[in-house]
Amino acid sequence: MIAILQRVSQASVRVDGEVIGQIGAGLLVLLCAEKGDTDAVADKMLAKMLKLRIFGDDAGKMNRSVQDVGGGLLVVSQFTLAADVAGGNRPSFTQAAAPDEGRRLYDHFVTQARAQHPVVQTGRFAADMQVSLTNDGPITIPMRISGGNNHVGTDVPNSGSCRT
Repeated sequence: MIAILQRVSQASVRVDGEVIGQIGAGLLVLLCAEKGDTDAVADKMLAKMLKLRIFGDDAGKMNRSVQDVGGGLLVVSQFTLAADVAGGNRPSFTQAAAPDEGRRLYDHFVTQARAQHPVVQTGRFAADMQVSLTNDGPITIPMRISGGNNHVGTDVPNSGSCRT
């Protein structure tokens, strides 16, 4: 599972011109399920995300989590995070979970997030969405938890999607 976390002062998502999710300060979470991901992988991703200390404390040091500051989560599905740009000029998305499984894992993630965090808003799975945000910092953190092992990290191997 891949996520891009952006610390925001505000974020919203629109579908067909209508705002369907919005938060004030918190995290915009772009989320992608990959082949082999499981509920346990989604649960690990969420647990790490909720505890990640990327918000400033009274001294301005990144020492507080989204839970500590009472920030919101805006969770938006984005299968394009699984892009592989190694061959040719058209990205391949073969490592993304199949649509039905991707939706199931996204729904599981959102359900668990709502059970563990007071402010959770979402986009709409597989919709054409317009996402607006004010990145605070800017702080942008790529995360990946692989289904095949217990690796939790910020690397996104094979994809080139987070490399310049």
